Amino acid sequence: MITVDFGEFYLYKNGTLAAISEPAEQEVGLAVADSLLIENGATHAIEQHKERFTSGVAIVSPEHLEDLPSFFEQSFALIPRTGRWWPRFELHLGSESPSQLFFRLRKAPDPLGKLTVWTLPEPDPRINPSIKGPDLSLGQQLRRKAKMNGADEAIILNSEGYISEGALSSLLWWRDDVLFAPSDAVRWLPSVTRNLVLEIAKQSGFEVRLVRAKPSELIGCEVWLLSALNGIREVEHWIDLGGPLAKPKHLEAFNKRMRLFSQQI
Repeated sequence: MITVDFGEFYLYKNGTLAAISEPAEQEVGLAVADSLLIENGATHAIEQHKERFTSGVAIVSPEHLEDLPSFFEQSFALIPRTGRWWPRFELHLGSESPSQLFFRLRKAPDPLGKLTVWTLPEPDPRINPSIKGPDLSLGQQLRRKAKMNGADEAIILNSEGYISEGALSSLLWWRDDVLFAPSDAVRWLPSVTRNLVLEIAKQSGFEVRLVRAKPSELIGCEVWLLSALNGIREVEHWIDLGGPLAKPKHLEAFNKRMRLFSQQI
């Protein structure tokens, strides 16, 4: 087994997950993927992450469905119970070889805080945002574009100018005590963290609305970006939005509630 900058790679074959010396090409052929943050052996929404990966496999390569229980069991057994880890389940499609399941074990980067966002000045360029995997490389490219424009994340709009999500994150916002999220009228990647935050809001008695909204409608709102890696992050500034965003009012309470959902793997 070798350790490379982007993690240790394991291939699932004939019922066994074994280390490989040559990792799969990083994003080429990546058809389905799912990552989750493991801190000292604990994480959020394990079953939801497994279900999202399983749903993608069912669409792309259903012949692997019977392999997934063993694949998940062996993958989780490889994750250390101390430290911060950012493992990823992967299904790759080869042009000349059959589809294959991989597990990537990576150390998690340091957590990030508040951030600046930038609106991508073109319609949603993604191929298949309903499945996590095919557009991950594109998401990284869009994030690099955002950094070239002085931001940390790119916000994707549909062809009519309505907010979809971040390049590699989900977007929610508060107006007073009402929590808003993009509706199914726009394309967005099914997000485990988004679902968890919306459920916490409902349990806490807050009204939740799923709407179509353009960036200018978020002026004066408390805006969050969500991801499994960094949880809830405050959007401090939105480049060229036309007005300021509100200071966080609900962030601390929701981060505390999120920690209560952590469970051992």
